[in-house]
Amino acid sequence: MKNTYNLRSIAAKAITQVLDQGQSLSTIIPELQQRVSDKDKALLQELCFGVMRVLPQLEWFINQLMAKPLKGKQRIFHYLIMVGIYQLIYTRIPAHAALAETVNGAIDLKRPQLKGLINGVLRQFQRQQQELVERANNHINQYLHPKWLLERIQKAYPQSWQNIVDTNNQKPPMWLRVNQLHHTANEYLTLLKEANIEAELDTSHPSAARLLTPCPVNVLPGFDQGWVTIQDRSAQGCAELLNPCNGESILDLCAAPGGKTTHILEIAPKSKVLAIDIDTQRIKRVKENLQRLNLHAVVKTGDGRLPHEWAADEQFDRILLDAPCSATGVIRRHPDIKWLRRNEDIDQLVILQSDILEAIWPYLKKNGTLVYATCSILPEENSEQIQSFLERHTDATLSETGTLENPGIQIIPEAIGGDGFFYARLTKQ
Repeated sequence: MKNTYNLRSIAAKAITQVLDQGQSLSTIIPELQQRVSDKDKALLQELCFGVMRVLPQLEWFINQLMAKPLKGKQRIFHYLIMVGIYQLIYTRIPAHAALAETVNGAIDLKRPQLKGLINGVLRQFQRQQQELVERANNHINQYLHPKWLLERIQKAYPQSWQNIVDTNNQKPPMWLRVNQLHHTANEYLTLLKEANIEAELDTSHPSAARLLTPCPVNVLPGFDQGWVTIQDRSAQGCAELLNPCNGESILDLCAAPGGKTTHILEIAPKSKVLAIDIDTQRIKRVKENLQRLNLHAVVKTGDGRLPHEWAADEQFDRILLDAPCSATGVIRRHPDIKWLRRNEDIDQLVILQSDILEAIWPYLKKNGTLVYATCSILPEENSEQIQSFLERHTDATLSETGTLENPGIQIIPEAIGGDGFFYARLTKQ
């Protein structure tokens, strides 16, 4: 049966929603994937994420090929052309198929009269591809990051910024977290081999395995039964550092989509966990993840700055605060972050993080543990944030994570390693 949709026009719509309306791909893509066949789900993701990864390059090509840009209601066709060029350079889709499907996207978008224009631009690119690619390397920011972000990374990491930026522009590795309530990591590795899925274990994280080639979740042994979760190895460090114990009262704050909530319960299945997030839509994901893994937590929608609204007088043995952040450590997973974030966002996020830390600290019991984590690589959100907190709170001490001069553990993204992440573990005296 022939598909009744055009995948390229769907991708162009998604890109329009990101670049012109400020929405994130992680919100848009799952919904759009419901409209396409299983075999097209991965391609839709590849087209959207790929365009975001190399956006400045694609913009430059179009500027060379068109006398004047498409604007207003025709802007979506600018993005449709981007999708076409991306396929010609970065995918193995035969050129004739990529061209035909992209041109037909104009019909799907109710502007069949633009087919000739789109066809002409893409064929011209085909003819000049080698020359344009060579010229692009001299004319555009080869790092494919906005200037403000590049400058912040260079300032924070004068020796290693180039490696960070290169890693950001690559496709991410696929990490699994093996549910130790069902199998050890070694046992699950055997199950993967039997399913002809190659993977490697990570000795620094007891539940982590990296797939040598990413695959759909539905082919992973026991995924529906909760044997395994998709989670980057750096993110797995949060619950490990929290070190939850059975019988304890634990708060997972800013919990969505639930990867860390479920990890806490895999480590300490008899702990009492309260998971809080401000986003009602994302809270649904927490409940879905708990259900798939057959684990139980109390899940509520709430603002981290206003714990009196959802915690009453309860105090917690341990708190995991995965704070709202710039997400600059996970750009390879979410390349649209480069174009959604603004320089001024960082100062606002630092204030928000500080407000949540201040609000939640009184809810930690004496001798309790708080782990502050972000998926950022910027010092303002991380070591400087914790340094400032320690200066204000004499009852807070740093526990085995860094020094007072340089508090916390900062991980930077690595090609086959984990994402960029920061953790600091604080104890209440």
